[in-house]
Amino acid sequence: MPRTIVIALLAVLPLGCTTADPWTLPPEVTPEAVAQATYSNPAHLAIADHQLLWETVADVVDDYFPDFQYEEPVRRIGNVMTEGRLDTYPQGSPTLLEPWRADGVGRYERLENTLQSMRRFAVVRVMPTDGGFLVDVAVYKELEDVRQPIGATAGAATLRYDESLERVVEPVVDRPLHRGWIPKGRDFLLEQTILGHLYQRLGQPPPAL
Repeated sequence: MPRTIVIALLAVLPLGCTTADPWTLPPEVTPEAVAQATYSNPAHLAIADHQLLWETVADVVDDYFPDFQYEEPVRRIGNVMTEGRLDTYPQGSPTLLEPWRADGVGRYERLENTLQSMRRFAVVRVMPTDGGFLVDVAVYKELEDVRQPIGATAGAATLRYDESLERVVEPVVDRPLHRGWIPKGRDFLLEQTILGHLYQRLGQPPPAL
């Protein structure tokens, strides 16, 4: 039944690779802004108040990735301004059936998320520079690494001889965050959308490239 629903959606939705859809963007970011403007990354923001900048960056990222794994704000220690960094936990990417989520830009990306198990996480760096700060936004995509297609029943009732037996010595151990996931590069459209959102929140026009 789920496969039938996906096929029906593909039949009625035109596919595209570079356009951003109104229902995939937050209210502050228009499709025209994403289609016509390309922001430099890292982006230069001419702002002196480091606290205001960091609070805005964290608030904008929260609209797309609400769960933060690591947060180190920009700080002033004496005459030195430190670099800020924000890492988010990976979260499952939105499908065609989740049009209300803002962390999926473009029909191609949502189609890929629907047909495969994808997730994304963001790493944002805020670096002091002359006349302001450089904000580097990196959104990484990962594909779930499964041993066999989900739902496959061949060989499920037989013993497996392709691996040695594993002895569990310490069963209560945190699993590495990225084990079982294959890196698939970066999500350029989502990075550009976050940068455009940040420029608009701070009321600054993006620099011409």
